Amino acid sequence: MCKVLPEKCGCDEGAVMKEFMTGNHAIANAVRLCRTPLIAAYPITPQTSIYEKLSEWEASGVLKGIMMRTESEHSAMASCIAASLTGVRTFTATSSQGLALMHEMLHFASGCRAPVVMANVNRLLAAPWGFWADQTDSLSQRDTGWIQFYAENGQEALDSVIQAYKIAEQVYLPAMVAIEAFFVSHFMEPIDLPDQDAVDRFLPPLDLPHRFNIDKPGYLVPVVPQELYREYKHMAFLSMDSVKEIAIKVDREYKEEFGRGYGIIEPFMFDDAEIVLVTAGSITSTARVAIKSLRDDGYKVGLLKIRLFRPFPREAACAALLGKKKVGVIDRNISIGSGGIFCQELRGALLGIAPQPLTYSYIAGIGGSDVDVETIRKVAFDVMKRTEPKEEAIWIKEDF
Repeated sequence: MCKVLPEKCGCDEGAVMKEFMTGNHAIANAVRLCRTPLIAAYPITPQTSIYEKLSEWEASGVLKGIMMRTESEHSAMASCIAASLTGVRTFTATSSQGLALMHEMLHFASGCRAPVVMANVNRLLAAPWGFWADQTDSLSQRDTGWIQFYAENGQEALDSVIQAYKIAEQVYLPAMVAIEAFFVSHFMEPIDLPDQDAVDRFLPPLDLPHRFNIDKPGYLVPVVPQELYREYKHMAFLSMDSVKEIAIKVDREYKEEFGRGYGIIEPFMFDDAEIVLVTAGSITSTARVAIKSLRDDGYKVGLLKIRLFRPFPREAACAALLGKKKVGVIDRNISIGSGGIFCQELRGALLGIAPQPLTYSYIAGIGGSDVDVETIRKVAFDVMKRTEPKEEAIWIKEDF
């Protein structure tokens, strides 16, 4: 937690500096604090205000890096990859169709082992058109080799971007921090802004060993035989798997420096819970209120938040849910033909434990539809009454 105040504040030294801002502006502040030299920009609702704030700082000289305006999201990611491979820290942001347009270059970023950091503001994918929250856009990119974090609020988004750089630059893989459209991107809340010196201590300058070097010319992205391609992917797989341990370590270091930590999963009112609801992103905040009210009514219900999605924290989730009777996963996303994507991943992880809890998939909040406290209480009661397995997803609508 920051101990430094701006001179204009006039408050006592040692007090905590907070500013009232949106989730998008919290991310922009994180990018500024990380001294990111290259920001590739292409606007799309609802992430554009990230670029607007960074552009404002570029014009006023507050931002020490440069912004590169590109002709598309595909070009923005190509620019980030090229710049990253010269050894500089890079950032871009996108959403929905923009992320879909980037798809080809997402594979290039991970294949080139470029530690690009990107914010994705989750917005539904067309068709039909809409601008509301839905995590399917980023979850559709789960196999591109990117680390993925899902932030509950603006403060966590800011902290996650700073942590993402430190993780990505250790494993040489790109990282994505996802927040939900409007629920987080445009919602204003008090944010602790870390002190610049503290961020500098926490995040050293990027030192990319395979960067372009004019004194030692090389060639990246060659055509390779089958066995060498397999070796590239195996090395990337092992690096991605190491992220689970590194992310825990980085989060612990962050908490020591700034007073805030989140883990890769977060249990809430959990130890004696017989039934657990699982959430990711902003629904978690509503679920905390619902769980407290259920506890007040005498129900042993707990909450498990999943913050790191890729790599999926299989070992941590299994350890947490071992011994629990039933689990209800609430997804603000959908894999057509299968169900909720977080539920898919969790069910796969739980195959390794015995006895397995009965796990139910609830589709809620698709397209930004509201998920209030009463809805989450109804989900908990639905889990309580079920005694048989159910593979099919349960859709939460007005008549649920």
